[in-house]
Amino acid sequence: MRRLGVSIYPNKSSIEDNKRYLSLAAKYGFSRVFTNLISIEENKEKILKDFKEIVSYGKELGMEVIADVSPSVFKSLNISYSDLKFFKDMNLTGLRLDLGFTGNEESIMSFNPYDLKIELNMSSNAKYLENIISYMPNKDNIIGCHNFYPHRYTGLSRKHFMETSEIFKKHGIRTAAFVSSANATFGPWSVNEGLPTLEEHRELSIDTQAKDLFNTGLIDDVIVANCFASEEELKILGDLDKEILTLKVELLDDLPKVERDIVLKELHFNRGDVSEYVIRSTQSRVKYKDYEFTLINPKNIERGDILIDSSLYGHYAGELQIALKPMKNYGKTSVVGKVIDEEVFLLDYIKPWQKFKLKYPI
Repeated sequence: MRRLGVSIYPNKSSIEDNKRYLSLAAKYGFSRVFTNLISIEENKEKILKDFKEIVSYGKELGMEVIADVSPSVFKSLNISYSDLKFFKDMNLTGLRLDLGFTGNEESIMSFNPYDLKIELNMSSNAKYLENIISYMPNKDNIIGCHNFYPHRYTGLSRKHFMETSEIFKKHGIRTAAFVSSANATFGPWSVNEGLPTLEEHRELSIDTQAKDLFNTGLIDDVIVANCFASEEELKILGDLDKEILTLKVELLDDLPKVERDIVLKELHFNRGDVSEYVIRSTQSRVKYKDYEFTLINPKNIERGDILIDSSLYGHYAGELQIALKPMKNYGKTSVVGKVIDEEVFLLDYIKPWQKFKLKYPI
């Protein structure tokens, strides 16, 4: 099951604000919390007290809470990697190792008697995971999560993101990555130019980022990295169908009911014999084989346009297509709408036989 999460930074905001945010997130179905224990040099006692209160509140809401740590945190708190009782006493679900150890330590940590999850940094060299696997860890307690990147132009490339994520999925490990809120004002560090995992997501709306991550088939959990996402953003993500790609579309105002229903009410899939010009969803031509499809708006076709063949195309009449590149319209195809500009890039990642839906923007 795919899940949603939020992030909190107890040393950057009040206990009351964090509790309010977690309650709001839980209301919309969020079940994970990311936080960190990396910056605790000053006023350590108060930070840890507040931290435990917030973590415990998240757990009361039924949320899993995982904290970012590094070897320096273990040293600062005088904790051994072979005894994780401190983190259990903090009511944490698990630890995310922002900077790891040598491999054997992570393996030993995975056998902790408290069943704490050991979350590995997925954004580094994939050989890090292979090294840990070679030490025979308890894979049931190993999960993975990518980094986020506050500095513009420092986020992951898609190529690197896919390569490292595929390694984790190959080993059957649960994965997570971050999206960025356009309404949030802070993260763990002073730089705040958004906090996405993928650099190409930095300027996109929060739901488009999440759709893309889920649609890779490589990410199980999507976490909002910065604070505080608006209630509207949380609701949009909470309403998102995490199991099937749903693209937002714009339609002609006077589109007839049958054509409108084909676009918005059918479950679409991309035929297995794929075309480089269009995504073809063909079941509507079977369902509406006796319907007379009149020609509507036969303009030349642009990438992202939604097409329905008219009855001038014979047995193709009623077939829905989405254009992958510009084409000439030969006067038989109705251009009934388009995928919104921000989400056109997602068309490139719809696989053969993949199911998808189309809907109006919220």
